[in-house]
Amino acid sequence: METRNHQKYQDLIGRCADLPPTPVAIAHPCDASSLMAAIDAAKQGLIEPILVGPEDRIKEVAAAHDLDITPYELVNASHSHDSATKAVELIRAGRAEILMKGSLHTDELMAAVVRRDVGLRTSRRVSHCFVMDVPNHDTPLIITDAAVNIAPTLEDKVDICQNAIDLAHALGLTDVRVAVLSAMETLTSKVPSTIEAAALCKMADRGQISGALLDGPLALDNAINLEAAQAKKIYSPVAGRANVLLVPDLEAGNMLAKSLTFLAGADAAGIVLGARVPIILTSRADSVLARLASCAVAVLVAKSRREAQAAKVGGAS
Repeated sequence: METRNHQKYQDLIGRCADLPPTPVAIAHPCDASSLMAAIDAAKQGLIEPILVGPEDRIKEVAAAHDLDITPYELVNASHSHDSATKAVELIRAGRAEILMKGSLHTDELMAAVVRRDVGLRTSRRVSHCFVMDVPNHDTPLIITDAAVNIAPTLEDKVDICQNAIDLAHALGLTDVRVAVLSAMETLTSKVPSTIEAAALCKMADRGQISGALLDGPLALDNAINLEAAQAKKIYSPVAGRANVLLVPDLEAGNMLAKSLTFLAGADAAGIVLGARVPIILTSRADSVLARLASCAVAVLVAKSRREAQAAKVGGAS
């Protein structure tokens, strides 16, 4: 059992040490928090920032907080919506491999991402993952979806689950175990999330979800605690050993992630998946380490996508 606080995040950042900085379009970094997050990640060698926003405002923030932004490209934009649009345009032009939220509202950024004609849509549903570094828990915990999909359907959850599995592989997890959470481990039509959990597990059996072992419905205790699972006589490769937690809805996921953060001293690195590129969502409440970890997670996802694309091109030739 690990006892060093946040060593898991240090390990993630360390995995990026030999990689070149990844170009990142940062939409509207017009406050100290978002601008410092970009600069800290650049100094760490994780990213090559492209600052997209009102030039005067960004320079004013930099001057007020003694931040040197001269090494970084600055793309002028009129306002927050324009910042989001121009950041997405940089992605579509191939000039950046990651999109990062600045001080604009998440809805503004995601509106630019999901535009049908000029956005970053794919066939997958966009979803959010927290990569939680929980002190004294031996593995990182991926929690999804706690920030984007409010009340996902069964079909939505297939994509949400697959996005999280792909993320786990990009982070170097070879044994991905998904617990589909509910309030209980028994099936009942009175609690629809238990039925959906069972359906997702059967879909995994039939190859509609791949790359991981699934079990559910599982309550939180018997998903992550082996003794709790054994006390309930639940024996599976996932019960008590889950490293991905698929929650019933956004409310449950948000409460779970924030409970771990504020009651258990965990940090939460956030990333949005399912678009053409990974999207970093940071919060003003995030620690410096959590912001760096969010960037590291996105860098590893971008690397995994490059490798998958190269393999696809090689296979085609």
